[in-house]
Amino acid sequence: MATTADVHPVDEIPPVRQLAAFGLQHVLAMYAGAVAVPLIVGGALKLSPADLAYLITADLLVCGIATLIQCVGFRRFGVRLPIMQGCTFAAVSPMVLIGTTGGGLPAIYGSVIVAGLAIMLLAPLFGRLLRFFPPLVTGTVILIIGVSLLPVAGNWAAGGAGAKDFGEPRNLALAGFVLAVVLGVQRFAPAFLSRIAVLLGIAAGLAVAVPFGFTDFSGVGDADWVGVSTPFHFGAPQFRLSAIVSMLVVALVTMTETTGDLIAVGELTGRKVEPRPLADGLRADGLSTVLGGVFNTFPYTAYAQNVGLVGMTRVRSRWVVAAAGGILVLLGLLPKLGAVVAAIPAPVLGGAGLVMFGTVAASGLRTLARVGFKGDDNLTVVAVSVAIGLLPVGVPTVYAKFPDWFQTVMNSGISAGCLSAIVLNLLFNHLPVRRGSAVGAQSAGLPVGGGEEAVEQPREEAV
Repeated sequence: MATTADVHPVDEIPPVRQLAAFGLQHVLAMYAGAVAVPLIVGGALKLSPADLAYLITADLLVCGIATLIQCVGFRRFGVRLPIMQGCTFAAVSPMVLIGTTGGGLPAIYGSVIVAGLAIMLLAPLFGRLLRFFPPLVTGTVILIIGVSLLPVAGNWAAGGAGAKDFGEPRNLALAGFVLAVVLGVQRFAPAFLSRIAVLLGIAAGLAVAVPFGFTDFSGVGDADWVGVSTPFHFGAPQFRLSAIVSMLVVALVTMTETTGDLIAVGELTGRKVEPRPLADGLRADGLSTVLGGVFNTFPYTAYAQNVGLVGMTRVRSRWVVAAAGGILVLLGLLPKLGAVVAAIPAPVLGGAGLVMFGTVAASGLRTLARVGFKGDDNLTVVAVSVAIGLLPVGVPTVYAKFPDWFQTVMNSGISAGCLSAIVLNLLFNHLPVRRGSAVGAQSAGLPVGGGEEAVEQPREEAV
C-alpha cells in the first residue's frame, strides 16, 4: 500500500480548506484573461448586454470543465498536471473577422468545432515532436512566455487597457501596494500563508480599493442568481470553408503554445512531460474546444499566467487546480458570484501579476542554466528566439501588412518564439558540424581533429 511519501507532489490532495484557498488564488490569477475574450468578441459583434453576459457565463462554465478534464483526466484525455484552461487570445482576431463579415456567431462556432476535432486528431503527432524540445528550447520558450506576459500585468497595474484613468499614479500605487503585500507575506509569513501570498495580496488590495473608490459592486445586484448555458444558444453552427481554414491555423498555434506551457509546468513540478501525456493534454484541449463550440464559447488552451503561480507558490498538486476548475463551474452557473469576482479592479490584479509572470521568466532562466554555452551557437539560438518572440509584444503592429494566417502565427510571441527556437536548435545543433570548425566541435562536445567522423556526427550539447 502506498504511503504519503510514495505520492508525487502533483498527486497529493491537500486538506479541503487549503484546496479552496489555493484554488481561488488560481481563479483570481486567470479571471481577467478568461473573460477578456468573450468581451472583445461580443463587443466587436455588437451583442446586447444580456447576450454578452451569457457569453461570459458560458465561458466560465466551460473553462471550469476544461480545467477538470486537463487536471483529473480520463482515458486518453488530460495531462494530469496543475494546468488552468481558458480561451486563447490567438483566436480573437480570426473570430472577429469571421463574425463581422456576415457569418456571425454560428459561423464562428462551426469553425471552432472543426478546429477542436483537428486538435484531437493531431495530438499524437505533436506528442512525437517532444524530442525537438531539449532544455535549450524549453528554457527559451518558458523565458518568452514569462516576459511576453509582463505587459499584460503592466496594463493591469496602470488601470487596464482602455481605462479612462490609465496610468494614473493612484493605480500604480495600488498595484505597488499589492506587490508589497505579496512579497511581504511570502518572505515573513508562515509556510501555509506564504503559499497563498497572491490571494492575500489581492484581498488586501481589494480592502484598500473599495473605500478609495477604485471599484463598486453595483453590477452584482443586476446579475442573475442562476444561469445555465444551453447548446447552440445562438443558432445551429455553420461550416464555412474560409472560417474553418483560419481556425485551423489558430489550432496549430494553440497546440504550440500549450506544448510550451505543459513542458513549463512539468519542469516546475518535477514531473517531466513525456510524449504520451503531452498528446493526452493536447487531446483534452481539442475536446474542450469542441465543447466550447457547442456551449457558445471559444477555443481553449493552457493559461500561462497560472504556470507562474505554480512556480511562485511551490504548490504542485493538480487537485488544487481541479478545485479551481470547480470554482469556475460555480461562477458559470451562478452569475452573481461571477459579478463579485469581476468587480476586482485591474491594478489589484496587476500587482500580483508582476511577480507571477516574472516567476515564469525566471523559471526559464533556471532551465537555461543547465545548457552549455561554451561557444556562441546556443547563445545565438536563445538571443534570436527571444528577439523574434518579443517583437510582436513590443511592436504589436509589426505584422499588420502581412496575410491573416501569418499574423495569427507570428502575432503570438509564444508560438513565434517557440518555432524559432526549434528551427534554430535544429540548424545549430543537429546539422553536421562545419568542416574544420574546432570551436564548433568543442561546443558540441565532439572530438577535435578526428577527421570525417568528427565532422559528420550531429551536435548533441543542447539535447
